[in-house]
Amino acid sequence: MSVLVPPADLEQLRRQAKDLLRAAKRGEPAALARIGTVSDRLILSAAQLTLAREFGFESWARLKLEVERRHVLDAVDAIRLRELATAHPELATMEMRGWCDHPLGISPLGYLAAMPFDAVRGAWRAVEGTGPLARELLRAGAPVDGAPGDPETPLITAASYGNTDVAKVLVEAGASLTATASPDAGGVPNGTALRHAVVFGMTEVADALLAAGAGDLVHAAATGSVAQCLTPATREADRVAALRIAAERGHLSVIDDLLTAGTPLEGLDRDGSTALHAAAYYGQAAGVRHLIEYGADPTRRDTRFDSTPLGWSRAGRRDEVGPERGHDQAERILAPLSPDD
Repeated sequence: MSVLVPPADLEQLRRQAKDLLRAAKRGEPAALARIGTVSDRLILSAAQLTLAREFGFESWARLKLEVERRHVLDAVDAIRLRELATAHPELATMEMRGWCDHPLGISPLGYLAAMPFDAVRGAWRAVEGTGPLARELLRAGAPVDGAPGDPETPLITAASYGNTDVAKVLVEAGASLTATASPDAGGVPNGTALRHAVVFGMTEVADALLAAGAGDLVHAAATGSVAQCLTPATREADRVAALRIAAERGHLSVIDDLLTAGTPLEGLDRDGSTALHAAAYYGQAAGVRHLIEYGADPTRRDTRFDSTPLGWSRAGRRDEVGPERGHDQAERILAPLSPDD
């Protein structure tokens, strides 16, 4: 099946349909076979329908609507979006599909929430004015917490990608602050919107969520105190995530509190890494020493990169994260304890 590559436009698609029809009329076998799947007539509407079906749409009209919706969202045109959603309210809820950057489909509200990251180029971009578009989609019927079965809510997506404008609109509209991503979600499995904002360093979104009343052990660990959030009933997965964030930020007293509360020292992230890997990557030398004194294993390899904490420290140095010269100190601690990495 073919996929649409942004910035696809209607004129481009019309030219493709006309080119297909001309090729078929010249008797080219491939073109004749393509049109023959939908019609035995060599006319423009048959070529257009062929193109639509190849992109996964039931009709040329539906393909045109999809391309126009994407164009309006990418242009951050709230006025045109209102006009389009008024004429076709289903566009506020119908999944966006057929695009190369979202091959599995994505809700329009979810797409809007993720717009700060250009998935076509694989790069971040400055996007402003997405809040009014979110309001238009909600006004037209987009569910504020997404559809049942979605791996994460639009608020979680906005938190992950740092889209503060959309996050604020969703919170104002009553989005759940306690909803969590599914266990197999690609961001932070079982994490709330605040958890995603904290883990991905989206401070502005985290502040907006906190102002709205969100609370989270991982955020508390990131800020340096878990005294008000850590209880005997706290889930182990939450404590493990908090330990990792405390290690990344170098909060030794939080590490003490979490380990004293029974948090597994070798609790694994989904890539098989531990809090020691995290401390090493961010060059938190004091945290590295602290965790090793507790008995953390410096020889453990993660399942994604097959690397020890020493290798993670070297990667953090390359990526220029953490305090200046922290990786030098971390590697002096780790090197004598680590296998060749």
